[in-house]
Amino acid sequence: MSRAWRSRPRYGRAPPRGPWRRFFDYALTAALFGLLALAAARMDRLAMRREQGAVTVADGDSLTLGTVRIRLRGIDAPEYAQTCTRDGADYACGRMARQALVALTAGRPVTCDGWQKDRYGRLLGDCRAGGVDLNRAQVEAGWAVAYGGFESEEAVARAARRGIWAGSFVQPQEWRRGHRQQPEPRHDPLGSLVNGLREMFRFR
Repeated sequence: MSRAWRSRPRYGRAPPRGPWRRFFDYALTAALFGLLALAAARMDRLAMRREQGAVTVADGDSLTLGTVRIRLRGIDAPEYAQTCTRDGADYACGRMARQALVALTAGRPVTCDGWQKDRYGRLLGDCRAGGVDLNRAQVEAGWAVAYGGFESEEAVARAARRGIWAGSFVQPQEWRRGHRQQPEPRHDPLGSLVNGLREMFRFR
């Protein structure tokens, strides 16, 4: 009995990792994240689509070019039926957000670049009308909030009390929840990598 007990191997605790081993682990982790970022950028170039054509504006952050529905990437505008409050009174901020996008696109050629689609089948696009970046312009004017991008532009609009920042409002995603609408998908770089791979191999 005692002999069998003595023959059992003894396992001690693993020796603590030295500073060089920890540095190597951190460097390896950083390198892996770097490779993922490079792969995502590569997918951007491989699967990028460009759409242009006659424009129809649906609301402050979505439009249609020809027959292709497009959601402006990285921003979230009030829904068309949404109201906000300014100077103690309600006003149709959703309609005003749409009017702002209509004014930006009126009489100008519109081009959108993108490659990821949202759950509604819309292309998530970076759009320009002439020389104007529509995504950025909507946030800078205060008619959309940052939603995965354009945080610095939102901070400037908020400080200047432009658009919806001149009063109070419910965040568009919260308004949709209150009206039983599904939340808009936020831009997700890691999810974009997976979707980009799917799109790339589907069109080959």
